[in-house]
Amino acid sequence: MKKNETIRVGISVGDINGVGIEIILKTFEDSRMLELCTPIIFASNKILSVHKKQLNIHTQTYGVDSVSKCVNNKINLLNVWKEQVEVDFGKETKEGGKYAFLSLQAAVKALKDDEIDVLVTAPINKHNIQSKKFNFSGHTEYLEANLEGESLMILMTDELKIGLITGHIPVHKIVETIDAELIEKKVNLMYNSLIQDFKISKPKIAVLGLNPHCGDNGVIGDEEDQLIRPTLEKIQSEGKLVYGPYSADSFFGSEAYKNFDGILAMYHDQGLAPFKALSFGNGVNFTAGLNKIRTSPDHGTAYEIAGKGKANHNSFKEALYTAIDVFKNRKEYKELTENKLRIRK
Repeated sequence: MKKNETIRVGISVGDINGVGIEIILKTFEDSRMLELCTPIIFASNKILSVHKKQLNIHTQTYGVDSVSKCVNNKINLLNVWKEQVEVDFGKETKEGGKYAFLSLQAAVKALKDDEIDVLVTAPINKHNIQSKKFNFSGHTEYLEANLEGESLMILMTDELKIGLITGHIPVHKIVETIDAELIEKKVNLMYNSLIQDFKISKPKIAVLGLNPHCGDNGVIGDEEDQLIRPTLEKIQSEGKLVYGPYSADSFFGSEAYKNFDGILAMYHDQGLAPFKALSFGNGVNFTAGLNKIRTSPDHGTAYEIAGKGKANHNSFKEALYTAIDVFKNRKEYKELTENKLRIRK
């Protein structure tokens, strides 16, 4: 990033029949957002024009054909395709998935090539986006395959950060997927992310159990005693403040989560159900562990309100703020680390 340039935020538009473009346009109706970043939307002039007309939104965008032609502090629209595409608001269509992928593919390429600093993704439909080029269960898995590092999905607000030991997998595969190596890897990913991405010098992490009541001493399952607890003890011996396992059914209701910087849930709904109950509409999905930064809102395509002007853009705006903050924090962490190495030499 050159001097006097703001952070370049690449934005993929998600399913063109959903609320993605609406929440993007509503976010940048506030011109003050351009003081924080230079947005680059990966889509087409024609598709945004359809949404603007439908929603009666007048946010001005600046069309370009390459990232190199983007203008600082304007809402840049990079034309990924030029053909006219039919928009069918609120419907799952083949076109909705096709153009969601073209937007994402172009944005990820720009991220890999350092043409943009961070990526914020609008919601996709995980079914209609499937193709030979996108054979993944979600954004997180696609990004892990195309970027460097190992991913950890973290759903977060300022007060609550929940990571997942297992992500988008069927429930019947959870037990066979979880082992000591996976638990240790995910704990370390969250630990390192809390330090470099969120400036928490000595993070405290809670790990939830797998079975109801953490197995009740083997009555309902023995994974806690045979696998999870010994693994956490090993991690604790390395000096990390990692605690658990905690029974998931009481952990959030008792507000025990407030005592920790990060929480690791064993599977998707164990973590996301309480998170969305506490924070839906203001939460952010952050992909930790990769060499590049990606965030997204905590909701899906919301077909039921698409094209009606009812979509709340708070979560998308928070995702944008988070991406910018993490970018700055990582840069500062890298500089501090490099300075320490120079001093030692």
